[in-house]
Amino acid sequence: MNDPVGGARKRGHLFVIAAPSGAGKTSLVKALMEREPGLQFSVSYTTRKPRPNERDGEDYHFVSAERFDAMVANNEFLEHARVFDNYYGTALATVQKALATGQQLLLEIDWQGAEQVRARLPEARSIFILPPSRNSLELRLRQRSTDSDEVIRRRLRDSVHDLTHWRDFEFVVVNDRFDAALHDLQQIVRGRGAKLRTNRPEIQQLAAELLA
Repeated sequence: MNDPVGGARKRGHLFVIAAPSGAGKTSLVKALMEREPGLQFSVSYTTRKPRPNERDGEDYHFVSAERFDAMVANNEFLEHARVFDNYYGTALATVQKALATGQQLLLEIDWQGAEQVRARLPEARSIFILPPSRNSLELRLRQRSTDSDEVIRRRLRDSVHDLTHWRDFEFVVVNDRFDAALHDLQQIVRGRGAKLRTNRPEIQQLAAELLA
């Protein structure tokens, strides 16, 4: 982004996207990045092992627990959290540089990380993705075919717990129809998401049904 004539460089925007496991967040984020070329993806650090289709430095920076602990001790993270026995974190320097140079930056993290980001960067726009039903959440978890029944049951319990944090976010997108959910995300990124704010009545009703 060029500097305005005679003025300072315009500060970039940070978008934080979180969701319960099984809500389809990762697929939506990948599609959003393809549709919005001006949006940059912040690659998080994690201690978990890469999945077969994941690449180091592209999907995550895969590091040892010792390296991660050292980064925490050196205050190198904007946010970090433990999720399903593994640790995830966003490098503070990466975010600071992106925003200072006017970039549109996207973080795909969990609600714990989003809470830390809001505390340190309250101007960040936060988005929570909801599934259309509890059944669809469980179906998506099972369709991954990478986890045992015991792990799936645990992930489902944890996902339902994650759902309780939907009110903490500025915007909510329901991933019922993929194309519609992707369009909603694009509207938010483009600054046209007023109709997608968290306090709309239909979201409160859906959340109540998901948590019943």
